[in-house]
Amino acid sequence: MKETIREILQPIADIFSGFNTPEPIVHWGHPFFMSIVIFAMGSFVAITGWRSRISEDKEVKVKNKSDHRKLAPFLFLFITLGYSGGVLSLIMQGQPIFESPHFWTGSTVIGILGLNGLISATGFGGNNENLRTAHAYIGSLALVIMIVHAILGFKLGLSI
Repeated sequence: MKETIREILQPIADIFSGFNTPEPIVHWGHPFFMSIVIFAMGSFVAITGWRSRISEDKEVKVKNKSDHRKLAPFLFLFITLGYSGGVLSLIMQGQPIFESPHFWTGSTVIGILGLNGLISATGFGGNNENLRTAHAYIGSLALVIMIVHAILGFKLGLSI
């Protein structure tokens, strides 16, 4: 399976390699841009989500809920695109894909965020308060794993 995935992705990586991008950008571009996504967007999405749950002020609740709904799908999109870019970066650098904990934490984050998006997309099962609470804690768990993911990615970047 490992070789099949590499064979599928290698032509795409070769296209990007053909751009003659400087090695430091190939090596550190993914972590640089994804740190912005994780720490700026991820924090904003988490903060607005929690503010919409715990604020006593109705205006604050409504504004934060709206902001959370607007930005959370883009967070998922950018995380998914960044994941793809990270995998392609590893292939471009001739590194194994599946051997890094960084790969597995990234995969876990996408799965968790996908689950959380699905919970939201169902209308929280008819506005079920337990699903809303699960959504909040699952999203927070995803953010914690993203932070671990960033640390593992920095460690990986230094090792290759």
